[in-house]
Amino acid sequence: MARRPTILDVAAHAGVSKSTVSLVLKNSPQIKPETTDQVRRSMQAVGYVYNRAAANLRSSTTGLVGLVINDLRNPFFTEFAASFQMSLFSRGYATVISNSGEEPEVQAKIITSMIEHGVSALVISPSYGDVTATFAQIATAGLPTLQVLRQVSPDTGQFPFASFDYGDGGLQAARHLVQTGARRIAFVGGLPGRPITAERMQGYLDEMRRIGAQPIVLYGRPSRHNGAALAAELLREHPDVDAVICFNDLVSLGMMSHLARTGIRPGRDIRIVGFDDIEESAQTWPPLSSVACDITSFGEKTAAALLDWLTKGKKPPPVHREPVRLIVRASSSGETA
Repeated sequence: MARRPTILDVAAHAGVSKSTVSLVLKNSPQIKPETTDQVRRSMQAVGYVYNRAAANLRSSTTGLVGLVINDLRNPFFTEFAASFQMSLFSRGYATVISNSGEEPEVQAKIITSMIEHGVSALVISPSYGDVTATFAQIATAGLPTLQVLRQVSPDTGQFPFASFDYGDGGLQAARHLVQTGARRIAFVGGLPGRPITAERMQGYLDEMRRIGAQPIVLYGRPSRHNGAALAAELLREHPDVDAVICFNDLVSLGMMSHLARTGIRPGRDIRIVGFDDIEESAQTWPPLSSVACDITSFGEKTAAALLDWLTKGKKPPPVHREPVRLIVRASSSGETA
C-alpha cells in the first residue's frame, strides 16, 4: 500500500516551509491568500488529506478505527458491528461506526470524514455503486482497509475481503428441501445484478440443475415489507410452489406473516428456509429454518485480523470465507403443532 502523503510532501510540492503548510491548515490569517491557494492546490496534487485528530492520536494510547456499514437497520449487520466494536474495545481501540444506508455517495462522504478525523484503519461492509474514487482515496491515504460481507473493489490484494460461504449455504438449504420431498422450490428476495444475491442463489441453482427442476426466482429488496409483497406475488404467479429459500431472514419473516394471514402455514403447507439466522428466527412461530452465519465470531475474527495488520504488519489473505451451517426448524421440517 502506498505511503500516506504528509505535510512535508505538500511543502516540497508547493515550495514552502512545513510551518507555512501547518498555518494554512489552521486557516491562519498570517498567510497570504495566494500562498494559501498554492498550498491547497499542492495538497490536492499529492493526495494529502488533512488529519484533524492526528495530534491527539499521536499523544494517545487508544487507536481509532472506522467501521462503515451498508444497513445498520438489518440485525445481521448490527450484530456484526457490536461484536467488532466490543472486540476492538477490549484491546484498547475505539470504533467510529457509521451507516451508509446503501448510498455510495453517503458512503464516500463518511469515509472522507473518517480519514480526516484520523482513523488508523477502516472496515467496510460496502454499498454497491461506483466506488472507484472512494477506494482510490483510501489507497492514497495509506490506510489498512478490509472489505467484509460484500466485495466491491476487485483489488483484494490491497483491500482484503472476508465473508461467509454463501454458495454452500444455498446448496445446504436446497438439498434439505429436496430431501423433504419438495420439487417446486423458489428463491425469493435480493436485488438482481448484485454479487451478494448471486452468491446466495448459486447453491440453489446448482441443486435445481442436479434434480432437473426449473428455477423460480422472485427479486425484491431484502426487507420484511417486501417479503410480504413477494409472498403475495408467489401465491399469485406460482401457486404450486412447495418450498422457498429466502435471500435473508427478514424476507422470510415478512413472507411467513403474509402466508399466515391467508391461512397458509409454513412447515405444513409450504416449507421455508431463510439466511443469516438472526435471533428472531428461533423465536417466531413456527420457528424459522435458516442458514446460520456465526456473525458474532466473524466480528471478533475481523477485529483480530485488523489488529494483526496494524500492530504486526500481518496482512490478511486476499479472500477468506467462513463456513455456514443450516439450522433446521419447523418452518421447513414440517414438524408444526
